[in-house]
Amino acid sequence: MADSVLPADQHYDRNDVEILKCEPCFKGFFRINRYHLRHKLFAGGWSEVMQREMFERGHAAAVLPYDPETDQIVLLEQFRLGAYETKEDPWLLELVAGMIEPGENVEEVIHREAEEEAGLTLQQAEFVLSYMVSPGGTTERIDLFVGHVDASQADGLHGLAHEGEDIRLHVVSREQAYQWVMDGRIDNATSVIALQWLQLNHESLKQRWKQKP
Repeated sequence: MADSVLPADQHYDRNDVEILKCEPCFKGFFRINRYHLRHKLFAGGWSEVMQREMFERGHAAAVLPYDPETDQIVLLEQFRLGAYETKEDPWLLELVAGMIEPGENVEEVIHREAEEEAGLTLQQAEFVLSYMVSPGGTTERIDLFVGHVDASQADGLHGLAHEGEDIRLHVVSREQAYQWVMDGRIDNATSVIALQWLQLNHESLKQRWKQKP
């Protein structure tokens, strides 16, 4: 192995990337930027300068509303254009979610969106993980939570009309929601990740929430 090759137990970081130029390609409801960059190679040296377009959507926070007393989940159903080309039914079952605005922290976002999108108050929330949506094409990152709610308060239609939101609520058992993941009915990443996490951790989560005042 050459001395310049990066050992398997070492890693590069942001300092091993050079952003030479970033130019705007499109600015509308979302933004697209074109990056000119190069980065260090595992075999040593630097890559050639490359161009990559990135979808700049911003960052978001999402919360799975869960009632530990009834073992029920609240899901939101709404139309998603991104599903139109790949699904017969582009109305998806999803979590409460929203973009993180400048000056907001993630917990403020999930509490605000729970009220706006579902008419629900989060009694408490537990952080699950932060993940990159699709790092080959977008910079978006989502912070994911599970929130303690009273599922009996979930009913009707919700959403902000001026933002084009048209949301219908569904209250289902945790087992039913997870079965929909297994069946492929729920196939958006945020919901799949959250429901899989809850399926593995619901008992310990209930115990932690019981211990909190």
